Amino acid sequence: MIRTQISLDADMYTRAKGVARRMGISVAELCRRGLEETIARQPTSKPWMAYAGIVEGRPEDSGSVDEVVYGRAMP
Repeated sequence: MIRTQISLDADMYTRAKGVARRMGISVAELCRRGLEETIARQPTSKPWMAYAGIVEGRPEDSGSVDEVVYGRAMP
């Protein structure tokens, strides 16, 4: 991990510390998560990857999707 330093005004630091405390994480982890979320929203050469893994379901759901899309179960 690379160590870096940021400057915050007193109000932002106090609010960030409160949010981190309520989430049970450090201010550093809160910053990492915020950066990760911001970076993930940036355009990439594979824009569809922003949706990868966001849909939850059961293994048998893919069969029912085929029935809905194609009108029949796929082999």
